[in-house]
Amino acid sequence: MTPRATVRLQLHKGFTFADAEAIVPYLARLGISHLYTSPIAMARPGSTHGYDGIDPSRINPELGGDAGFAQLVGAAQRHGLGVIIDIVPNHLAASLDNPWWLDVLTYGRNSRYANAFDIDWQGDDPLLRNKVLLPWLTQPLSEALSSGQLEIVTRPDGSRGLRYGATILPLQGHGALSMALLEHQPYRLAWWRTAGDRINWRRFFDINELVCLRMEDPETFERVHALPALLYAQGVIDGVRVDHVDGLADPADYCRRLRQRLDAADPSRPYVVVEKILMQGELLPSSWGCDGTTGYDFMDQVNALQHDAAGEAILKNAWAALSGRPREFDTEEKIARREIIARSFAAPLEACAAAFERSAGMTDLARSSLRRTLELLLVHFPVYRGYGTPDDGPALDGAFGGARQAVLPNDAFTLAALEKWFRDPGPMIAPLRRFQQLSAPIAAKAVEDTAFYRHGPLLSRNDVGFDIRQFSLSPDAFHRHMMKRQPTGLLATATHDHKRGEDVRARLAVLSERAPEWTRLLARWIAALEPLRCDGMPSEADIAMLLQMVVGAWPLDLALTDAAGRARFAGRLAAWQQKALREAKLASDWSAPNEHHETAARLLTMGLVGDAQPSPLLEEVFAFVQSIAPAGAVNSLAQVLIKLTAPGVPDLYQGTEYWDFSLVDPDNRRPVDYPARLRSIDEAAPSSWRSGILKQDLIVRTLSLRRAWPDPFIHGTYEPIRLAGDPAETEAVLAFCRRLGSEFVLAIVPRLPSRLQADASGPGLELEWPQLGLGLPSSLTLFDVLENSQPVTLQTGMTLKELCGRRALALFSTRSSSRG
Repeated sequence: MTPRATVRLQLHKGFTFADAEAIVPYLARLGISHLYTSPIAMARPGSTHGYDGIDPSRINPELGGDAGFAQLVGAAQRHGLGVIIDIVPNHLAASLDNPWWLDVLTYGRNSRYANAFDIDWQGDDPLLRNKVLLPWLTQPLSEALSSGQLEIVTRPDGSRGLRYGATILPLQGHGALSMALLEHQPYRLAWWRTAGDRINWRRFFDINELVCLRMEDPETFERVHALPALLYAQGVIDGVRVDHVDGLADPADYCRRLRQRLDAADPSRPYVVVEKILMQGELLPSSWGCDGTTGYDFMDQVNALQHDAAGEAILKNAWAALSGRPREFDTEEKIARREIIARSFAAPLEACAAAFERSAGMTDLARSSLRRTLELLLVHFPVYRGYGTPDDGPALDGAFGGARQAVLPNDAFTLAALEKWFRDPGPMIAPLRRFQQLSAPIAAKAVEDTAFYRHGPLLSRNDVGFDIRQFSLSPDAFHRHMMKRQPTGLLATATHDHKRGEDVRARLAVLSERAPEWTRLLARWIAALEPLRCDGMPSEADIAMLLQMVVGAWPLDLALTDAAGRARFAGRLAAWQQKALREAKLASDWSAPNEHHETAARLLTMGLVGDAQPSPLLEEVFAFVQSIAPAGAVNSLAQVLIKLTAPGVPDLYQGTEYWDFSLVDPDNRRPVDYPARLRSIDEAAPSSWRSGILKQDLIVRTLSLRRAWPDPFIHGTYEPIRLAGDPAETEAVLAFCRRLGSEFVLAIVPRLPSRLQADASGPGLELEWPQLGLGLPSSLTLFDVLENSQPVTLQTGMTLKELCGRRALALFSTRSSSRG
């Protein structure tokens, strides 16, 4: 079963199964085939995302429970739609709301859930033997005890408990509150700042509130998957999206077991995609047996396609000069990796070194040498993780090659021993898996959540799953990626985790075409903002990133004279900026917020964008936004059309059928105005492209074609159309067809729209297509999908300009199809 197209819905108590049910008729008319929901299992009360689960065996009552989900599925099926759900096998909430975790904190190693969690019960720290570290205190344990913050209370069931703030922990033993009584517990309370150095259980990334599970334990696997397996067996769901598969010990084995558990009679039938970030040419291993990834890789590729390689050096040089930060991302990433290991993963690294030391036996490899060498490998590992298979070869070459350049002479023997084990694990598979499960979160925290917030030549290339080292892709390079794609994987351009909306990235990409002009403006604007800085805060790098976000995210319907609208936009920008400053961990930090710096940054943002009377500087910024907005909109429409026609399953993130100028979460999870979208789906072509209805209409028309004629998209080939003419002109266009026998669908989009704009200052999206040869058969009749299937007969020598006219993009088919 392969979906035609999906729509991702974020469920929470403010948008429940009933709310989703209400929009099912609209989604069906949009043309999608499947609802693709965020996790539906029971999560912490008030969860806004569902990834902090507390009981994977129950449907979340806050969302509507079993009855609400049944009603949603029933409504979907009546409209011909299926359902795919997000499952979270990697972790649960480390909270007392979680009965599994509470049981472990009550009974320790004797808990029936002791093997469910990835806890190192026999680590080196004698204070943590057979205990679970709980880094929940706001001060050291001795101070919390002496200051009276801990007290013995009676729990609702009559047993004794230990209260700390609003939390009441189970308490074993008798007697007065003392350090001796606390030592008797199966847990050890600790200051939260010690977590990175002392933690003895695997966290999701470095989050103390999320504890990782052991899917290699059969009983735990069954407990986690009983609910989705039941829903699949009942015909309620058609498949699953697997969250953070790289956190698992053996993703390949997990995926095979998952398919078997969902459908033992026909394991290939369920639709299974995994959240997996592919870097530096990686492909999803075929041995996993998955239908594909959740689409970060496509999102990266289509974005890189829209960047002009000529702008790369100009933007990087300007960034390095104004920020004082490294010009190249590689350098920034390695700095971040070292810092993240030191601040958040010292204890897991020590445990990994200990595991290798135990397994190495009598090899004279010292723990300290193993730790230093493993850290070097983590710093230089070029992808998220390895899997202990021959496919790891290129990643290992990169990791060990980089480590050899930096290793201490006395550690060279250790590095050589590790390389032998990494390439042929044998009995070292257990410590190697520890390394693999450590590598992935370090990569995520260092790259996505740190270095991406420090490196700002052009923020459109900084997003989840993006290979930022690849600034631009030529049409030929993009074609090669598409021809290698799994035709059943998801194609995403926006997600609940993106750092800026798909249309923000599309507009910012235009700056790569206008790099000299942009860098001159940026320098002048930063200088003009000097009066709004306070004691040199925020930094010039902070301001450069802010200005990119102002230019990229300025809503198309926000007039300069709309003071209230600008104030709202400024507030959103300020919230993004605070998060960006803390994630960068330079001037501020989540663990130690620099209120002085953050306040200065907020005042500058509000002063620039939110003041009641716009300044001359803001007028200039606004004028520049208007000058690039049409090209940005063309980019937006182009990436949508590519997504809807490339090999794979188009995935729409909630609400993005209109323009998506969202920022990082939680901004990208704001409520969607579905009544407006329902009203506009029946409207004729809008009078202005600024409304976003044009984007919705493109989606409806293209998905209507996929619904009426699915074969070329499911079984057809992807074939580049080689355009004949000036190479500078061919580089500005992408054309391809999805062919099935003698019939095909032809898509033509601009790649660098600034080169093709008919009138950059005009109000529309018209383009001047170049006179390029198409190389298509003459006398062939095509139907214009975006113009109500009007027939077009190809003439001998017909050029791209003659075929496309002045439109922004084109879609033709050898079969007629009307708007659904």
